[in-house]
Amino acid sequence: MDHDTASRFLLDDLDITGTLVRIGPAWRQMLAGRDYPPAVAQLLGEMTATALLLGDKLKQPGRLTLQLRGNGPLSLLVIDCNERLQLRGMARCQPLPPTATPDELLGDGQLLISLDLAAMRTPYQSIVPLEGGSIAEIFQHYLRQSEQQPARFLLTASPTAVAGLLLQKMPDADRRDADGWRRVEALAATLTPAELLDLPATELLPRLFHQETVRLFPERPVDYHCPEDWAKVRAMLRTLGRDEVYAALQERGEILIRDDICNREYRFDALAVAELFADDMPSSPTLH
Repeated sequence: MDHDTASRFLLDDLDITGTLVRIGPAWRQMLAGRDYPPAVAQLLGEMTATALLLGDKLKQPGRLTLQLRGNGPLSLLVIDCNERLQLRGMARCQPLPPTATPDELLGDGQLLISLDLAAMRTPYQSIVPLEGGSIAEIFQHYLRQSEQQPARFLLTASPTAVAGLLLQKMPDADRRDADGWRRVEALAATLTPAELLDLPATELLPRLFHQETVRLFPERPVDYHCPEDWAKVRAMLRTLGRDEVYAALQERGEILIRDDICNREYRFDALAVAELFADDMPSSPTLH
């Protein structure tokens, strides 16, 4: 897969909405240099698809963050994306055997969903126990509880690509067709991972829902977005203060700031630290 897109659609006669996401280059960028065990990469990929499926609903500037925190070998999965479908993410886990399966990683834990919109004074946060044995089941349960409407996620991930399909039943669906949601769920269950990954939306959706009227909206691009931000790191160090930063420099020989979510390091030697605080005092202290 050589493209990164999200495609929203509507089953016109049923009042059922959906979104299809497929990413290749963006997913490979996220995995680059991470060396995650296969089972961890699979769960991270499924979370990535989920974040895009939900982030596609953002109507105004903002950021959606999904965190899965557990007490098992996989302690953290985090993905966030903004209204432009620019995403980033990471996993944190203990060393695992190559044969570890996703089920072995999902212990007891919590799902945290944060929505930070420009129009909101404070971000919205929801923290709920993990309910379900897979990423799809966890988020289906969450949406059923929070929005009071059924939803169905189909998610798949490989080392080179990620794909996901979200179907949501709207309030008038039963009035439009009492059997519509059951029928659509049954059809969606026949979808194979290969079809989800490989078939373009213009072919997949009419084939899958061949008896329905599918209205497909224009594709939206998805991007992996983790640019360097030296200004932010310098501002953080200045907030810590001259004395604390120089004490760390004298102890360790350099200042190392690790940005885990973007898999990047920021290093400051003595000269860089002196330049950082050059405006504060006429000269820098001598290191011993």
